[in-house]
Amino acid sequence: MSAATLNTSTATLNDGNKIPYVGFGTWQVNDETDGYDALIYALKHGYRHIDTAFAYKNEAVVGKAVRDSGIPREEIFVVSKLWGKDHRDPAAALDKSLKLLGLDYVDLYLMHWPVPFKNIEDKDEIDEDWNHVKTWELMQKLPKSKVKSIGVSNYDTALLEELSKAPTTTVVPVINQVELHPYLAQDKLRDYCNEHKIVLEAYCPLGKGTKLLEEPIVVELAEKYKVSPGQIALSWGIARGYVVIPKSSTPSRIEANLHTVKLSKEDEEKLTSLSKTNPQRRVRPGWKTKILFNDDDF
Repeated sequence: MSAATLNTSTATLNDGNKIPYVGFGTWQVNDETDGYDALIYALKHGYRHIDTAFAYKNEAVVGKAVRDSGIPREEIFVVSKLWGKDHRDPAAALDKSLKLLGLDYVDLYLMHWPVPFKNIEDKDEIDEDWNHVKTWELMQKLPKSKVKSIGVSNYDTALLEELSKAPTTTVVPVINQVELHPYLAQDKLRDYCNEHKIVLEAYCPLGKGTKLLEEPIVVELAEKYKVSPGQIALSWGIARGYVVIPKSSTPSRIEANLHTVKLSKEDEEKLTSLSKTNPQRRVRPGWKTKILFNDDDF
């Protein structure tokens, strides 16, 4: 029998709002991939945190599932993200996302990448006359009636420090959503965010595109705790204080991902050591990577 239990715990953000530790990721989730059915299944089986983005092109599907689920809107934590072409007008971008979602508000709105693009169709060209600090200045002015909390994504410590020192910054991001898994523990970033009361949120928490779930230590701990390797990876993230957003369209895995175990400190550290022996980052966008990921030590 599995030792995993349903994880309904929440993290408290620096503005007092609460976010469920386990969310449902929707990258590449759409009607063509049975996305609506997967979302409904997830909500019916206990998920109360759904992560989407304008760039995912699935906000309409996500919003429909939230509305059709029968669960009161205030019980579901909905996240969306500002895309690079909208950095000069986050208010209009938010309205565009809300219209697609069919919702009056989102619980959290993130700057998807700290990289502004020129608004050119079918082309991601850097907007050299704009920067993430100016974008954040505008995001701070978004109405509370439409967004309860604001945060960032894909920031390293250098960019967070640049943002915090800007004279226009009056609001500390509540969350920094980044790639996090045992191959990429990001200790420096974790320490910085803990110090500044910024919650880290893990995308790719299962190490998608790697052989993380086949690692001997992951398999060994899965057998020890009587859970799946995926549940070990998610439990590791939660043990380190991360919010995790796994994605699956398979009903059994959707359910399993919401059930985690409490790892011993020793086992947590064994998993963290993978980031030293076999460090890997999977997400490296092709544009201006020199301004990103300064914390990598590999």
